[in-house]
Amino acid sequence: MAKKSMVEREKKRQKLVARYATKRAALKEIINDKEKPMEERFRASLKLAELPRNSSATRLHNRCQLTGRPHAYYRKLKVSRIMLRELGSFGQIPGLVKSSW
Repeated sequence: MAKKSMVEREKKRQKLVARYATKRAALKEIINDKEKPMEERFRASLKLAELPRNSSATRLHNRCQLTGRPHAYYRKLKVSRIMLRELGSFGQIPGLVKSSW
């Protein structure tokens, strides 16, 4: 099980990313538009820099939804390798056949 504080921090980041997604996209569109004047693009880049750092989607880290483990994460199932093995043993993942030697 991951530390509770780290899981909560990740949840906080997800909320910030969702809150500022449209604002960030609009500012990036202005910055990348070469037709706009340089001063306007520069002002937009300064406003983008003023936004919280944790509102950037690149700050997010995939975590297991059951345990919060950050490593060995399967995107398709949204669980870690340990939970995949455990759920597979109980037959709770459709289509997964776990061999027992």
